[in-house]
Formats: sequence, C-alpha cells, structure tokens
Amino acid sequence: MISHPSRHCAVELQALPSRIGQVRRIVSAQLRYWHMDPLIDRASLGVTELLSNVHRHARPDKTCTVEMELLLDRLKVSVRDRDPRLPVLEDAGLLATCGRGLAMVAAMSESWGALPEGDSGKVVWFTLPTPSATVPTVWDRYPRLAAGERADHRFTQVALVEPAEDHRPEPAPARSVVAG
Repeated sequence: MISHPSRHCAVELQALPSRIGQVRRIVSAQLRYWHMDPLIDRASLGVTELLSNVHRHARPDKTCTVEMELLLDRLKVSVRDRDPRLPVLEDAGLLATCGRGLAMVAAMSESWGALPEGDSGKVVWFTLPTPSATVPTVWDRYPRLAAGERADHRFTQVALVEPAEDHRPEPAPARSVVAG
C-alpha cells in the first residue's frame, strides 16, 4: 500500500531504557495528531516491546529506527536495527521473568513479522487496524437483499402481544445468614 507523506513518522535512536519512554510519548503524540487515539495503548505497548528486544539482543550497537505509517485501513509500526539475527517467538516458562514480548506483540496486533535486510540488519513490525476499519459503516448494519430476492421472503412480520394481566412475581421472603 502507498501512504500519504504526512502519514509517515520516523525516529532514530539508541534503544536505551531512558529513550524508550520518550519514544512512547512520540508515538502517543503522533497518533493523537492523526486522530487515532484508540490505537495509542496498543501501539505504545508494541513499540516498547520491540525496543526492549533491541536493547536486550541487538548487536553490534543499539541504534535503531522506529517508523509509523498510517495506511488506508491500518497502522504499521516498524523497528529497524543493525543486527541481522531474526527474533524467535518462544514459549516462556510459567516462572520466566522475560521472553514474552513477541508473544504480547502477536496477541495485541492484527499481524506482525520480521524481515532481514541483508547484512545491514532487520526490521520487525506489527500492524493494528485503524478505528475506521474496525467500525462497520451504517450501511453494514442493515440486511441486504440479494439480486432478484423479494423483500417478503427475507423479513417476517412480528406482532407485539400485550400481556393479559399485570403479572409481577411475589417478592421472596428475606433470609438471614446468621443462625438463630
């Protein structure tokens, strides 16, 4: 897909813990600017996990680029680094204190992946559907007739019946949980 130039944002940084918070704030501000506030929490979580992986695993250095691209029906967030080794999604043990980042990215995103960029590194990305892509349009809420279908076969008449009498259940007696 082709994106509009104003729908792209890139930040180069060292993936250090002190910088990850700054990138989260940049992601939040950019999504507010694009009026994509519902994506802020998931995009911030995803970018935090990907930057934490760069900090923990990337060699020879921690330099990376975070890119956000607002496409027609989804947001794509990418993190490029200089380490050509691709990440591996593994099952973390029940008591493990790390190793769940990619699983969280996979669970909260529409799709994710990693692509090698030759010997110069890799890009790890995830996508989120935009709010306009997830909310059905007004026309999608109404049943449609197939070509040649008659309306009377599609819909059934419903008659509202008034109750014969005002029947209300009798209140149950109060019960105490205290013996005695």
